[in-house]
Amino acid sequence: MLLDRIKILLKERALTLAELERKLGFGNGSMSRWNKSTPSGDKIQKVADYFDVSTDYLLGRTEKRRYYDLSEKERKDIAVQAEELIEGLTNGENLNFYGEPATKDQKDRLLIAIQTAMEMNKREAKEKFTRKDYRD
Repeated sequence: MLLDRIKILLKERALTLAELERKLGFGNGSMSRWNKSTPSGDKIQKVADYFDVSTDYLLGRTEKRRYYDLSEKERKDIAVQAEELIEGLTNGENLNFYGEPATKDQKDRLLIAIQTAMEMNKREAKEKFTRKDYRD
């Protein structure tokens, strides 16, 4: 599992295993043997830090790459909140752009922008306020 995850991350960065070993100061070919032997925690942490992922992700304990990534439920909750915000905007006062009532396309784009901003804010809050012992 560990080596499989590393290979996915390598492919995303267009790197080879040998290049990663050199960058991290590991012995030539040492990582390819990780299928048969478990590396030290320090080495796993070094790889996790390099790719900005959690050690739990590398070890296959979670699908979330970082502790502060949003879960699917959190994304759905934000979508509902954004939808409610749009409804409030459209029901309270007319939503206008340049003095004209907003079209459906304009409202849809606004909804996407609000959802994206809310997801970014939630992720930032999780990153900032999650206790260190809950991060990995």
